[in-house]
Parts: sequence; structure tokens; C-alpha cells
Amino acid sequence: MANSDKKILIVDDDEFLLDMYSLKFREAGFQVELAHGGEDALKLLREGLAPDLILLDIVMPTIDGFEFLKIAGNENLKKNSRIIVLSNLGQKEDIERGISLGAEDYIVKANSTPSEVVKKIQSVLNKK
Repeated sequence: MANSDKKILIVDDDEFLLDMYSLKFREAGFQVELAHGGEDALKLLREGLAPDLILLDIVMPTIDGFEFLKIAGNENLKKNSRIIVLSNLGQKEDIERGISLGAEDYIVKANSTPSEVVKKIQSVLNKK
């Protein structure tokens, strides 16, 4: 399946990671939107952005990923977006918390290369 009709919102406060993942996903044919943190992402969703998938960091200033999941859920901003957490927080409790707040999956940054993350996202989007 072509990725060109798939839109991904990458939420992270790390400029380097945003650039790197943005490049990787664009190379794989995805449309990419970037949010520099949870507040930025909520603003985009409130303005009507409806990505197929949100790739969400947890550790961010102001509104972290867990808080983002809560607010997006409460305000029904997720619509049909699937949410995958991409974080350095790899504790079992963190992963369980992310899933319980509405994330479909949880990827620990340290355990995956960017190419592996792109493959994982492709497989998630290909199974409905």
C-alpha cells in the first residue's frame, strides 16, 4: 500500500529528532506534520488536523505525552488517529500508562533505529 495518502504528526521537543524522523518518514512517502511539543500538537488538532497516526514523545516541557493523551482523549481530538508513543521512558509502568491512556503501541527510542520505527509505523497503518 502506498504511504503517500498517510499523514503522520510527529510530536517531540527535540529539534534533531523531529528533523531526523521527518526525513525518514518523507523518504518512505508519508506526509509529515511536526509539532514542537504537546501544546503545539493540541493546537494543530484543535484547528482540524486529522493525521492517520501521531508519533508521540513523552518527556516534553509544559504538556508531556501522558498529559497530551489525556487531553486529546477528553476533548475527542484523536478522531481516527492512531497514537504510537516513541520515548526514552522504557519502564513497564510508563509503557502500561501510555497504553492505558490511549496509545496503541509504545516504542522505546533506545531500542529502535529510525528505519525500524518507520517499518513499525507502516505495519501498524497497514493493519486496520
